[in-house]
Amino acid sequence: MLVDTPPESGAEFAPHFLSGFQTWRADSPELEQAYRLRFEVYCLDCGFLDAANYTLPRETDAYDDSSVHAFAYNLGGELVGYVRLVQFDAQRRFPWQLHCRNLLPGVALPPGAASAEVSRLMVRRDYRRRKTDLIAGVDTAQNMDGDEGGERRRRSPQIMLSLYRRMYQYSRPAGVRYWYAAMERPLARALQAMGFTFRQIGEETDYFGPVAPYLADLVELETVLQARCPELLAWMQAPAR
Repeated sequence: MLVDTPPESGAEFAPHFLSGFQTWRADSPELEQAYRLRFEVYCLDCGFLDAANYTLPRETDAYDDSSVHAFAYNLGGELVGYVRLVQFDAQRRFPWQLHCRNLLPGVALPPGAASAEVSRLMVRRDYRRRKTDLIAGVDTAQNMDGDEGGERRRRSPQIMLSLYRRMYQYSRPAGVRYWYAAMERPLARALQAMGFTFRQIGEETDYFGPVAPYLADLVELETVLQARCPELLAWMQAPAR
């Protein structure tokens, strides 16, 4: 079912984008658009998955029906960004654990029921045109705040922030305190620069490119944002209207 409708404007931190989230539903038109975006990014743009293995231009997997899905739209109503939060499976494992097996010394994992994995974070191709843009829509070569107005120039952080806001607004009421993510180092550094306190918990491996597993504590994230950018925390926590 739809959890949050209609999508809400992102105010000053993401003024050019709308966002929403929903639990899994087989007949959802929003999810159908997201599956097609996933095919475009993972199969055609990045070659992580072989497009020849799909009879339709849509990418899905076994984790979709145990996930919460978040969407970002431009002001024209077009889907431009997507991410999902995956719950643990029947074996009480997350997707990253099937690929990133070597934890760093001293790492203790939090309770699975209080955790979720950030997965399939992506931004549509025409919103990441610079060579230094990651598929998550972050330009790693520039200041995260941008330097000029306009949707195209400041688009990348806005889309990602819009998606992270929706994940956060789902997670806290649902009892999810911890986020896992398997990601490349430049994305981890960009998130940390904004105050999203992901810490590396395992060795780097080849899992849709060279990535390592990271873990974020949302309570710690709130503390850091309150100290570094209380306006961002207030926006993250502001109820949808």
